Amino acid sequence: MSREETAKPLDPFQFHYVVENDDGTIQRGFEYPRTAAAPDDNGSAPVITKDVTFNQEHKTYVRIFLPRQALDKNNTKKLPLIVYYHGGGFILLNADSTPNHDFCYNMAHQLSVVVVSVDYRLAPEHRLPAGYDDSVEALHWIKSTDEKLLRDHVDYSKCYLMGTSAGGNIAYHVGLRVSKAVDDLEPLKIKGLLLHTPFFGSTQRSGSEQRLINDPVLPPSSTDMMWKLSLPIGSDRDHEYCNPRVVEEFDQIKKLGWLIVVTGCDGDPLSDSQKKLVEMLKKKDIKVETQFKEGDYHAVELLNHTNAKALYGYLSQFLEN
Repeated sequence: MSREETAKPLDPFQFHYVVENDDGTIQRGFEYPRTAAAPDDNGSAPVITKDVTFNQEHKTYVRIFLPRQALDKNNTKKLPLIVYYHGGGFILLNADSTPNHDFCYNMAHQLSVVVVSVDYRLAPEHRLPAGYDDSVEALHWIKSTDEKLLRDHVDYSKCYLMGTSAGGNIAYHVGLRVSKAVDDLEPLKIKGLLLHTPFFGSTQRSGSEQRLINDPVLPPSSTDMMWKLSLPIGSDRDHEYCNPRVVEEFDQIKKLGWLIVVTGCDGDPLSDSQKKLVEMLKKKDIKVETQFKEGDYHAVELLNHTNAKALYGYLSQFLEN
């Protein structure tokens, strides 16, 4: 079947091995592979990883990725920080899920940056804005923690918020929130937002959603399910969490001079919504850079090392500014 063939949408619950319970929770039937952190390895790995809990009650934590070169006593230069929010439609995956771990591990190694990946609470057990709340809380933990891997090696004046898919949505909304109170994050200074195939939409099907109705990676019926399970009860896809064009609050981001980078590809059903976001930001005179490729599929870089390396190369230019 062609990816662009218009036919009856796939059953999203079966597609993602999800079963909806009567109490509003879900059973996640597919166990994604996980990778343990390795803070005390044999000294040969190029990146050190460590998990640190920042909210015991919510069981939320961060996974730190530190390039080993930073431990060299002759290396006194501190590294930029990327705070990363993983994807999964707000309902699936974790910071330790192997694709997310590998993506952040390689990013830390390739870009010579410290990556802090946030494990936030998932919907529908914790509907939005819980994921946003956790992600903002993680920033406040980062700015005040005594964790040596961060205090000794991070340049707090060079921080970027980055997310993939639903994580790109989180980075966007967290950016809007904290832009209104940047003094509260001192000494952390955010330079920009890196939105990697971000997850947005609206009640009206976009052209790319119609064209890729049976996409084998992220069919639109799946995004319908994910929004149904993650948005506040009674909300539709024109809620501000889903449709960024509903509320346009960019005065502070414009004033701060933040750069927003949006990446995507035309093989992603979400591509039209991403391009509409870019159009809106440009009309508001926000600094925006984009990379939209032909072909490929949603979040291809998490599974394809070659594509990921190309993305790291694209992002490196912004980290050097």
